[in-house]
Amino acid sequence: MPAPSADALKRQAAAVALEAVAPGMRLGLGTGSTAAHFVDLLGEKVKAGLDVLCVPTSERTRAQAQALGVPLATLEEAPELDLAVDGADEFDAQLRLIKGGGGALLREKIVAAAAKRFIVITDESKKVATLGAFPLPVEIDVFGAKATRLHVERAAKDLGLSGTVAPRLKPDGHVFVTDGGHLILDCAFGAIADPEALALRLSAIPGVFEHGLFIGLTTAVVVAGRDGVETLGRLDPA
Repeated sequence: MPAPSADALKRQAAAVALEAVAPGMRLGLGTGSTAAHFVDLLGEKVKAGLDVLCVPTSERTRAQAQALGVPLATLEEAPELDLAVDGADEFDAQLRLIKGGGGALLREKIVAAAAKRFIVITDESKKVATLGAFPLPVEIDVFGAKATRLHVERAAKDLGLSGTVAPRLKPDGHVFVTDGGHLILDCAFGAIADPEALALRLSAIPGVFEHGLFIGLTTAVVVAGRDGVETLGRLDPA
């Protein structure tokens, strides 16, 4: 039997996370290819009668959920959520994440922080011993972008990190702009020995809205692999 595709693994993880959803919940919906599987499966449940209210983390997710008939709200209308479900670009054994490959890290982190529980769905390829194989996204203001970029490079250097820090571009070569009108720096630092220290330094830089290090937010990571689905952390409420 051939090994399941990455897409099939993502859907398996999404199906397990869906089991944590109960009627009447307020949900945060993530952004990216893995989160899209969760939204698809949630849409099927809603069509069958599941009553939920959802806050999307991007216009892309909003459009997908809307097309499936999933009831939507803004975070202003539903500022406290029962559960948020999203993917990740990397995770480690301490459930620390790098996120932002889909370009929605600021909204994703706001939604994750607004939720009582945050479940990450992923496949086994995203597990790393040390964060940093995936370039760290940093969301910054358009104003003073070059100055902010220099601050990011200096902060990294102070922590013994080096590598290319470059504005994200779209496939057509134009600069990528987030739903909020911001830019993203992709920081190829390599292994990040002390993610907490880097997170603090980046958060202190004027012009940085948010960085893709998600630390202390994750309740559980659902990992689909060739040998089945494994859950790190807790799916159910503590």
